[in-house]
Amino acid sequence: MFGIYLFLAIIFMAVFWIIALYNKLVRNKNLVAEGWSGIDVQLKRRTDLIPNLLESVKGYMKHERDLLSEVTRLRSESMQTQDVNAKSQVENALSRSLESLFAVAENYPDLKANQNFLDLQKQLGETEEQIQMARRYYNGTVRNFNILIESFPSNLIARQFHFTQASFFELEDEADRAVPKVSF
Repeated sequence: MFGIYLFLAIIFMAVFWIIALYNKLVRNKNLVAEGWSGIDVQLKRRTDLIPNLLESVKGYMKHERDLLSEVTRLRSESMQTQDVNAKSQVENALSRSLESLFAVAENYPDLKANQNFLDLQKQLGETEEQIQMARRYYNGTVRNFNILIESFPSNLIARQFHFTQASFFELEDEADRAVPKVSF
């Protein structure tokens, strides 16, 4: 009789353990989704600012049509892309194009003095900071989720219920990783 109770207790603990691991996987999967939504909100905010920025710049930068067209194209592509890896690549290209736009704006003193342009530039800078914070949070949740999926014994449950690893939101441009050179 004691053996039956012991066997039932072991079965009950095993089922409870499986349920607990499954719930932990679900919680981490939802944290990854929450992290991605944070990035998505900030990217949407940035794409909403871009048309205003381009309108304020167009009048001054008649010779920079290619750059303005590239920013517009990348903005449109960003809004249509859903995959994390593809979105990461498009957003990195958009960031580089915006940096080029601001670099070119340095050649137009009237534009640099325009209050609307300065406000948009400030808002865009703040949005870039928010994107970086959201990106760090997202990548942290992806790291935790992927560790859980790969670690024993939770990997057995993850495989059984078809949990798959999430993708990081990474820098694609090696120049972004380079250490800046400082000389005096």
